[in-house]
Amino acid sequence: MEVYRRERMVDIISSLFVLLFVYAALSKILDFEKFRIELGKSPLLGPLSTYIAILVPLVELAISFLLFVKKLHLKALFAAFSVMTMFSAYIFFILKWSSYIPCSCGGVLGNMTWGQHLLFNIIYLIMGAVAIYLHPDKNQGLIRDSERVKMPLTKEK
Repeated sequence: MEVYRRERMVDIISSLFVLLFVYAALSKILDFEKFRIELGKSPLLGPLSTYIAILVPLVELAISFLLFVKKLHLKALFAAFSVMTMFSAYIFFILKWSSYIPCSCGGVLGNMTWGQHLLFNIIYLIMGAVAIYLHPDKNQGLIRDSERVKMPLTKEK
C-alpha cells in the first residue's frame, strides 16, 4: 500500500477514535451522577467508582488530544488500543462472570446490548491494531533511533 494511502487510513482510524472518546467522555460528564452510581453497582469497580468515574472521561479526552500531536501520535494510538482492551476485558468479565450487569454507557452506546458493545469494542481494537501496523513511525517503535544507545561492534583496546 502506498505511503499516502497508509497515512490516510491511520488518519481515518485516529479520527474515529477521537469521535468515540470525545462522545463517550462528554456523555459520561453530562450525566456524571448516573455514570458514577452505575459504576458503584459494578461487582468489579464498586469501591473505586468515584475515582474511575472521574478518571475514565479524563483519559478519553487526553488520548483524543494526544492523537492530534504528531510527535505523540503513535504512542496515543497505543494508549487508545490499551484503553479499548481494558474496556473490552471489563465487558467480557461482566458478561461471563457477573450476576449483575450495570448500565453505565450513555447516548447511542447505552442503547446497545452488552454483547453488541463488546463486538463494537472488538471492531475498534482491530482498527487500532491496523492503525498501529500502518503507522509511518511504527518501524521506529516507541523509542526513536536517535534515542537508542549505540553499541560499538568491536572492543576497544
